[in-house]
Amino acid sequence: MSNSKNCLEFFKQVSKLKHLERTGWVMKGIPHPETMCLVHDLAECEVGDITPHCGVSDEDKHKREMSTMSSLTSLLNPPVGSEMFNLLKEYEAQNTPESHLVKDLDKFDMILQAFEYEVSNNKPGWLEEFFLSTEGKFRHPRVMSWVAELKQQRLEFLKSNDPVQSASNSELKVSEK
Repeated sequence: MSNSKNCLEFFKQVSKLKHLERTGWVMKGIPHPETMCLVHDLAECEVGDITPHCGVSDEDKHKREMSTMSSLTSLLNPPVGSEMFNLLKEYEAQNTPESHLVKDLDKFDMILQAFEYEVSNNKPGWLEEFFLSTEGKFRHPRVMSWVAELKQQRLEFLKSNDPVQSASNSELKVSEK
């Protein structure tokens, strides 16, 4: 295959991500789940979005993703394919500051999306399990500050939609006058 033909085949495979439903959002009935196109998620175009709820062992998930990435990256010019495959291996090893940051950003993206779904569907607390699954798992100070801000905004959203809290706030406003 020519280099251009291989690149085209690579993009065709990766473009499947545009249509891949994200497992967690589908389980919660989100009508149009989003997709991502980050190197560490590219294998999902073939293996799918495997989560702990899928019943696949971490070892099996890792093998499937590595095999798929090996096939995908072989479609590219060798230096580019090798670089992409090495980035995935670095991410999986989680032994560099960059890999920690990418993992934090991935988790942050998930809880940000969960919050956006709660707000857009006006269902406070609906996706709590996504927040609980990331509790205490962030490492990067900048991302941790974003998480703190997101949690504060979510708390305000939860309080503003809590009938008991809203009634208390209304009583306070009346008594302040």
